[in-house]
Amino acid sequence: MSSPAQPGFRWRFLLRALAHRNYRLFFSGQSLSLIGTWMTRIATGWLVYRLTGSAWMLGFIGFLGQIPTFLLGPLAGVWVDRWSRHRTLVWTQVISMLQSFALAALAFSGHIAIWHVALLSVLQGIINAFDTPARQAFLIEMVEDRAVLPNAIALNSTMVNCARLLGPSIGGLIIAGFGEAWCFAIDGVSYCAVIVSLLLMTVAASAPRRRDEENLWRELTEGFRYVSGSEPIRAILLLLAIVSLVGMPYSVLLPIFARQIFHGGAHTLGLLMASTGVGALVAALTMAARRTILGLGRRIGLAALLFGSGILVFALSTNLALSVAMLLITGFAMMQHMASSNTILQTISDPDKRGRVMSYYTMAFMGMTPFGSLLGGAIAARFGAPRALVVSGIVCMAAAATYFVYLPAVRRALRPIYIELGILPQVAQAIDSASILASDGTPQ
Repeated sequence: MSSPAQPGFRWRFLLRALAHRNYRLFFSGQSLSLIGTWMTRIATGWLVYRLTGSAWMLGFIGFLGQIPTFLLGPLAGVWVDRWSRHRTLVWTQVISMLQSFALAALAFSGHIAIWHVALLSVLQGIINAFDTPARQAFLIEMVEDRAVLPNAIALNSTMVNCARLLGPSIGGLIIAGFGEAWCFAIDGVSYCAVIVSLLLMTVAASAPRRRDEENLWRELTEGFRYVSGSEPIRAILLLLAIVSLVGMPYSVLLPIFARQIFHGGAHTLGLLMASTGVGALVAALTMAARRTILGLGRRIGLAALLFGSGILVFALSTNLALSVAMLLITGFAMMQHMASSNTILQTISDPDKRGRVMSYYTMAFMGMTPFGSLLGGAIAARFGAPRALVVSGIVCMAAAATYFVYLPAVRRALRPIYIELGILPQVAQAIDSASILASDGTPQ
């Protein structure tokens, strides 16, 4: 039997969510599918910039692809709390596959226009508005154990960022050698993996979470009151919304840095995007190794501060090596911030409201990004991409500082929830485990 200090024990602890069959199926299928998704992202950005040469259009396409998440977020949350999350995911993946094949067909034809990309981006945004909260809320159903939920969230982040690392790198090579159309086609095929994994799951039939006769407006307002009335949820979502609004659009402007600042092509863009993925992957692995969610409230603020600092230095850099290093830091901080926020929100949310809470999380994380993409594209077109990101970095740092002012109140509100959930007693257990590791001379 392995002792806590032995490598086998550590790996089993790190991958403990994979002991659950449904999550294991989802993890394997989604890992393949997400590589295709990131290939499509880099191909779309490169295609838009190749067709238009416009920084503003890059931001506008990003806006169109994500604004449905903001507009439909609350409604999607009610849907997720009412209907089967498993069925919702099956349908969103099937429609996403068709969307990718449509994009590929247009690109192969040689007659693709910017309005085609815009229309299909809106469609994908509508799909994501329902897919993302359903995916997040379905996690607890796949692992069937609240104690394993933080590990499942962290492994999800690891999966996303392995794809973020591989997808742009592969996509950059394919774009340079064969064109954007092949990226879209491969993405369409990759959806088969996650669809098959979902269909192979054994999901217990359950009664509808809400009666059909329940009033939709009442459920919408109930979700809003629950989110706005909880100090921890409100503070976490507000900081996430600000960071997403002013910080996340940096990725939309990367094609400009690749071509104008570093005088490169698709390979350079792939390197920049992949470096972000490496940093995010490291962050996700550190999150997966955590034994408790205690301390994540403070980590959320620190990650936002580091994220803003990374963007600021990247914006001022003209050296490719330094810029790649800053994007590593930015990716690390972004993933720490997102995964920590996700973990706390899912842990403290009432089960019957989790779908609506995660819809607001999706609105804050993905729904605010389109406004930032539009604003960032406009500022970059007027004053240049570096100056646009200087502003982004400063605002993120200021938002993080404001969050720390309210952190003591957030902690006071979280304490009774953690006691009720039995989380606080884990402090003693974590200290004991640390003592065991230290006595064996093994680094903690």
